Amino acid sequence: MATEAFEDIAETFDFFDDWEDRYRHVIELGRAMPPMEEALKTPHTKVEGCASQVWIQPVLKGEGTSAEFDFKGDSDAMIVRGLIAVLHALYSGLSVAQVTQVDALAELGRLGLDEHLSSQRSNGLRAMIMRIQAVASEAASR
Repeated sequence: MATEAFEDIAETFDFFDDWEDRYRHVIELGRAMPPMEEALKTPHTKVEGCASQVWIQPVLKGEGTSAEFDFKGDSDAMIVRGLIAVLHALYSGLSVAQVTQVDALAELGRLGLDEHLSSQRSNGLRAMIMRIQAVASEAASR
């Protein structure tokens, strides 16, 4: 299950012949993402387990399993900011119940990200996914 925005990214990645072009595209996605307000960059929104500074602030519209999931995110590293933009495309607009059903690693594997990120970046990406899944799971149980 993937959003239209994520499918657009996947289609764009299919056009690129090499990883360097994909890497640049991820960075461009990060640059295009609106900045997160400094006031939201708190210990509560900081994602532990990332080598870079990463913040994710969930934004839920509605309640229960049908609440619409969105989030604001930011990082001090451009490639990580791009990865946040990719995750935003993957999850934004889904219900919290749908978010908990997304196999993020499989979806991201379609982009080849798993093969080209350092182990530190991969661990950070998994930490961001775990945070998103935990927030959605908690919201769905309310």
